[in-house]
Amino acid sequence: MTTNTPSITSAGTTVGAQTAAPTRKVVLITGASSGIGLATAEMLAADGHFVVLGARRKDRLDELVTRITAAGGQASATTLDVTDPTAVEAFVAAAVSVHGRIDVMVNNAGVMPLSKLEARKINEWDRMIDVNIRGLLHGISAALPVMQGQGFGQFITTASIGAHQVSPTAAVYCATKYAAWAITEGLRQEVGETIRVTTISPGVTESELAESISDPAGRAEMLAYRARSIPASAVASAIAYAIGQPREVDVSEIIIRPTAQK
Repeated sequence: MTTNTPSITSAGTTVGAQTAAPTRKVVLITGASSGIGLATAEMLAADGHFVVLGARRKDRLDELVTRITAAGGQASATTLDVTDPTAVEAFVAAAVSVHGRIDVMVNNAGVMPLSKLEARKINEWDRMIDVNIRGLLHGISAALPVMQGQGFGQFITTASIGAHQVSPTAAVYCATKYAAWAITEGLRQEVGETIRVTTISPGVTESELAESISDPAGRAEMLAYRARSIPASAVASAIAYAIGQPREVDVSEIIIRPTAQK
């Protein structure tokens, strides 16, 4: 693990029988090595939060931690594959061991290898299901007992505009993002008395997701579709907004997309 400052000293304060969430938060982010995850890590660290970063590409995570710490922020990072439930449990447990709590779990990891159904790219379908759905569930499973025990916390899911509309070549991807939306909304209804739950649904955003498309037709369509996109920092701002609201305010969902996107 790469880290600069091992702990956060600003703990929650007791209000009646409950513990108030601190303003300086310990934020876990999956899929943090690029795109929305990276932009969110930099923005939240600049806001004074301690960011705990996980992704498969450790070299990129190390570079990100170096940039954050050089700018005066606080961060740590570890290699993480969200399809491995044991690894996600360890990721969360390590953060709790160091900081004594977790305030926010940003389930951001995702893949998008688009193709028409007739291309029959079963392995790619399975990969999307594993990362976009099972990865989300693993994050919830690992962090929920911690948040319930401490009496506060927030889950943030990076879904997609694909959770609300389907396009050719994106049937399976949209299905996984609709599932992510449904799971997150179900979680909100189950634990919303003490834990905030937010879905962020971005439209076309600058990222590396399109690079995973192996199908030539799907890749061409996505390159044209992504001609107008918003920067990842715009989505990071939406995440920061949801985190920054008072404890009694739950931002349930934000849809953010380019003005020109239909």
